[in-house]
Amino acid sequence: MTVPGRRSSTFIRLLRLGFTDPSAAERLLALPEMTPVLGDPVLLDALGGTADPDLALRSLVRVVEAHRDEDARRRFLDTLVTAKPLRDRLLGVLGSSEALGDHLARHPGDWQALLTYESADLHPGVAEFERGLAEAVDPVSLRVAYRRCLLAIAARDVCGTTGVAEAAAELADLATATLRAALALARAAAPEDAAACRLAVIAMGKCGGHELNYVSDVDVIFVAEPLGGTEEAKALQAATRLASHLMRICSETTVEGAIWPVDANLRPEGRNGPLVRTLSSHLAYYQRWAKTWEFQALLKARPVAGDLSLGEDYIEALGPLVWQAAERENFVADVQSMRRRVVDNIPAAEIDRELKLGPGGLRDVEFAVQLLQLVHGRSDATLRSGTTLDALRALAAGGYVGRVDAAQLDEAYRFLRALEHRIQLHRLRRTHLVPEGEEDLRRLGRSLGLRTEPVTALNREWRRHAAVVRRLHEKLFYRPLLDAVAQLAPGETRLSAKAARQRLEALGYADPAAALRHLEALSSGVSRKAAIQRTLLPVLLGWFADSADPDAGLLGFRKVSDALGKTPWYLRLLRDEGAAAENLARVLSAGRLAPDLLLRAPEAVAILGDPEGLGPRGRDHLEQEVLAAVGRAGTAEAAVAAARGVRRRELFRTAAADLIGSYGTEDTPAEADPGALVDRVGSAITDLTAATLAGALRAAVSGPWGETLPTRFAVIGVGRFGGGELGYGSDADVLFVHEPREGVDEQEAARAASTVVAEMRRLLQLPTADPPLLIDADLRPEGKSGPLVRTLASYGAYYRRWSLVWESQALLRARPMAGDAELGRRFMDLVDPLRYPVEGLGEDAVREIRRLKARMESERLPRGADPTLHTKLGRGGLSDVEWTVQLLQMRHGWAEPGLRTTRTREALAAAQAAGLIATEDAAVLDEAWVLATRVRNAVMLVRGRAGDTFPSDRREVAAVGRYLGYGPGHAGDMLDDYRRTTRRARAVVEELFYGA
Repeated sequence: MTVPGRRSSTFIRLLRLGFTDPSAAERLLALPEMTPVLGDPVLLDALGGTADPDLALRSLVRVVEAHRDEDARRRFLDTLVTAKPLRDRLLGVLGSSEALGDHLARHPGDWQALLTYESADLHPGVAEFERGLAEAVDPVSLRVAYRRCLLAIAARDVCGTTGVAEAAAELADLATATLRAALALARAAAPEDAAACRLAVIAMGKCGGHELNYVSDVDVIFVAEPLGGTEEAKALQAATRLASHLMRICSETTVEGAIWPVDANLRPEGRNGPLVRTLSSHLAYYQRWAKTWEFQALLKARPVAGDLSLGEDYIEALGPLVWQAAERENFVADVQSMRRRVVDNIPAAEIDRELKLGPGGLRDVEFAVQLLQLVHGRSDATLRSGTTLDALRALAAGGYVGRVDAAQLDEAYRFLRALEHRIQLHRLRRTHLVPEGEEDLRRLGRSLGLRTEPVTALNREWRRHAAVVRRLHEKLFYRPLLDAVAQLAPGETRLSAKAARQRLEALGYADPAAALRHLEALSSGVSRKAAIQRTLLPVLLGWFADSADPDAGLLGFRKVSDALGKTPWYLRLLRDEGAAAENLARVLSAGRLAPDLLLRAPEAVAILGDPEGLGPRGRDHLEQEVLAAVGRAGTAEAAVAAARGVRRRELFRTAAADLIGSYGTEDTPAEADPGALVDRVGSAITDLTAATLAGALRAAVSGPWGETLPTRFAVIGVGRFGGGELGYGSDADVLFVHEPREGVDEQEAARAASTVVAEMRRLLQLPTADPPLLIDADLRPEGKSGPLVRTLASYGAYYRRWSLVWESQALLRARPMAGDAELGRRFMDLVDPLRYPVEGLGEDAVREIRRLKARMESERLPRGADPTLHTKLGRGGLSDVEWTVQLLQMRHGWAEPGLRTTRTREALAAAQAAGLIATEDAAVLDEAWVLATRVRNAVMLVRGRAGDTFPSDRREVAAVGRYLGYGPGHAGDMLDDYRRTTRRARAVVEELFYGA
């Protein structure tokens, strides 16, 4: 054993060349027969350049040892040293494929298949492969000849002489030649059967598409016709025997292994159907019984062996049916459903490593391309290719897929196929799972040219390409992006109106005729504006389609464009700022609220192009802007209109950020933490409402009194307003408090305060198209019967003598929001003892709170409302959670400082930290509260008006689902999840609040 510090020069060199076990390599190179290799630095460098130098050397030793004849061994080594093409090819294969190394060890003379470097050798076709298989006289020799051809394909592949698409095509051509050779062997074995029938072999799947793997089932369909007056039944029996023999020749395992399984399960009726049918029988089946997936499979059908004329007749007869498949009812939904079923059936332990079937895998690309082909290939014959990359190029050239999207898919698909090839090539086993072992990953990374930290680089590249595929699959497959629709200017003949309608239908537009009118209005003409629109619209249409209501998105875009079309920066912003156009499309197609706000302030589109534009603005900044706008106004009405303008813009900013997901942080995306998103939306709307009330207060004061009101005045927020938890449709619950300034008569002060309150309410209730901002003061002492505004002393006197337990509960979320800050602080000092009573609540007070809650549940739920879906008063909804948390605050807030907060989630977390509620129960309540709040926000965003339950309209429900993260067709799952979440919350409420 070599002692550390005294390594040989060979050891050090091998280590530098990339050998992971240089000691073992040094021992192998010391073998007498390996002397020429050890003495040739070029050969050692070539070994170090392979995917797995250790494997390459081990296999090379076996091949050298397999040459029993000394002259043959010397000739092999001399050629290996002197012929660079052979050296690169052979060592490249040996470093990538243990299985082909085994083949060369069994058949050492087959290295000569890699020696020639002629044009035909570089790019062989079916004819060249047929010549390579011509000497096969039985299944065993056919397998040997097949492996010899496979060896040459692999050598070109790993050396980069051919790309991944060319290698896949060569594998398909080799499969074609092999099927022909196998059929010839079957015919020779049964000449009487051969004389009784015409038999055609139709390749399907990857073989039919000229994109075969190294190891894959070869999918086929057999079609036969009688020959020479043979009865049809006997001809079919003869054809079945021939087809069965062909399948056995290719599929059976011998001492030379198997070639590949021949799979005929794509035939009519699958395994239950006859192996061979006549052409008329095939046609009758597809006309009457075939399912959608069977037409999708026929996209790749190609005659490859047997009677090619009969095969062509088969393709010609069935072709029209393939291109009519998209007209079938629920066609798109069926294709999408089939893809989802494939993913659902992947074992959970394998889904993250599944290169073919998993999310972001090869099937995502293939299904997306095939769906677009079937939808648009009806009127565009250029799309009718069975090869995925060729079809993708045709889709891009025809404008059905954006060029950038197509280029990204092409790059990702090539990478994933290359990775799949390298995985299978190692042991020539049928697998699509990325291995987990460090050694395997290192070999794969190096085989793909990733030589610096190959494992890390491989994982990074794989995940990057998989993410691209998944994103574009979602975009193209579920909401197909069809660029050419936008190019349908008047008089254009490239597409008929019917074809354009079909494209829009595939995108999900409910009224294609109206959509076409919008497109024509936006993009017709020769102006620069029309030209930019024609550039923008193809992409925008896809983004609109990525919503529950594409029609509304397109209509909104037309309205915004009409309003801003003459503004020079508008279209330039959308064209040059990629995020702006996509953000606009998402906002316009997500519901009514944000588009309505934008149409009243279209210049707010600029927010969408600013990387920082969607971030929430703080309360101080908002209040400063509102007060400045109010100060510039000439009248109180104009002042409030100016404040409303700021509110409109900022409400749009908040809604847009919410819809786009920009409230997430780099570390915690909003999608991953819905609670954080709810908190940010609630804080943003609360701050905006407080700033607006400050503006309305300034407007109400500045008219009669100028800058100084004869009494100090403060607005106290309560309810969701005080809790910083406002939603888009929330009222602002408030209390008004004042205190006469020194030397001012109390009655004068009271009149002034009452006048201010009345003026604020009048100004805020002036007619407007904006979402209303209603001030609700019903939580004040004596409720609707009491005065709207009181002095601080009056509040103190009332609370000391008359306060009821529900009023103390309402004060839990009291917080100063506008007006005199010092007065607001003193009000909080006044009410703290009421909301956090020393020693907590007595049992009578607890029973009263429970009684009030039970009464509210029985009396206030709207008639006919589903109690399992009402977000506020329903089972496990907002009221349930909030009353439970508030009861804990009132009972324990005097002793636990963390409970003294106006925010529900903060108080719940503090209760859990203090041990007042179990961690699991706190999580259940938090989840239900967040979900109910998000539903209320979603309803307002989607419908443009507030609501406490899910909408009944199908599109509106789907839009709410999209906001909550549910994909197309999963609205039922959303409702089930809501009911399940709130049911669990109600169980916790029964225990904690009611003491059940």
